[in-house]
Amino acid sequence: MESKLAVGVAAVVLAIPLLIGAGVAGIVSSLFGSSSTAAGSLICTPDGTPTGTVPGLTAEQMGNAATIVAVGKQMGVPEPGWVVAIAAAMQESQLRNLHYGDRDSLGLFQQRPSMGWGTPQQVTTPTYAATKFFEHLMATPNWQTMSVNDAAQTVQGSGFPNAYAQHEDKARAIVAAVSGVRCQPAPAMAGTGDCNNIQAATPAAMTAINYACGQRGLPYVWGGNGPQNGDSGFDCSGLTKAAYEAAGISLPRTADAQFRAGKRVPEGQPLLPGDLVYYGPASKIRHVGLYIGNGKMLNAPTFGQPVQIDNYRYPGDDYAGATRPSP
Repeated sequence: MESKLAVGVAAVVLAIPLLIGAGVAGIVSSLFGSSSTAAGSLICTPDGTPTGTVPGLTAEQMGNAATIVAVGKQMGVPEPGWVVAIAAAMQESQLRNLHYGDRDSLGLFQQRPSMGWGTPQQVTTPTYAATKFFEHLMATPNWQTMSVNDAAQTVQGSGFPNAYAQHEDKARAIVAAVSGVRCQPAPAMAGTGDCNNIQAATPAAMTAINYACGQRGLPYVWGGNGPQNGDSGFDCSGLTKAAYEAAGISLPRTADAQFRAGKRVPEGQPLLPGDLVYYGPASKIRHVGLYIGNGKMLNAPTFGQPVQIDNYRYPGDDYAGATRPSP
């Protein structure tokens, strides 16, 4: 809803790629390490043993499985839910991120945009697709008392309601292969800024980035709050507000108000994926974006430019600083 962002940019920061290791060294019991670890000081990634442990599956399939499990961990879904999700994806896509399917079904879980699962861009983003699956699963009463098949069917609503049972044993083997987690200090100046390889230090930041990545390509709309609110697209602060609402964090509506209400990232401290970055004079912030690592941000720039990834710094910019939303 604010004035627009000039084009151009360059910068730095942190996040690390989603790694699928060949060993279990470094596995820890919690995704974010011990309670004494400061939030944001670690980046945690799957580090299981896919090679040789699940015969017949390709690196692509195991990578998608690792993404599903990592999203489940970050959302606090208990382990039986990971098995349900993997079994569902095995049946629907053989753990491949398909860009085709029955009618308008797409992605790992063959989610249908016409049925409200998201845009085609969203449902073919593995982290988004997994998030939506787990959201529906966790909203199902008593899902943990159901069989793997029945829990998957409550989410998927398949015309073949008993098809998921055949994948249960392999799903358990896959989960065992990729459910280890490796946590390490987050290196400065690292990260990809890539929506296909999202990493974040907190579940809220992961969810916000995942949501915003799924909005790419939607038009800039002055005052826009997105399709879920009846608008065809977003303005800059509408996008960041909606992204963090998906993570359960309420933000003010305008960029200026978000800047003033947020917890400031101290000047000189490295940004973390999920931080909000602002532009304009301190007296009136005019633009906000969502930092995703490697000097990149997701934002709704201006009229005629869709939601997209841009550099967050550029020569002569009026960068004003960053905030770090938290519950």
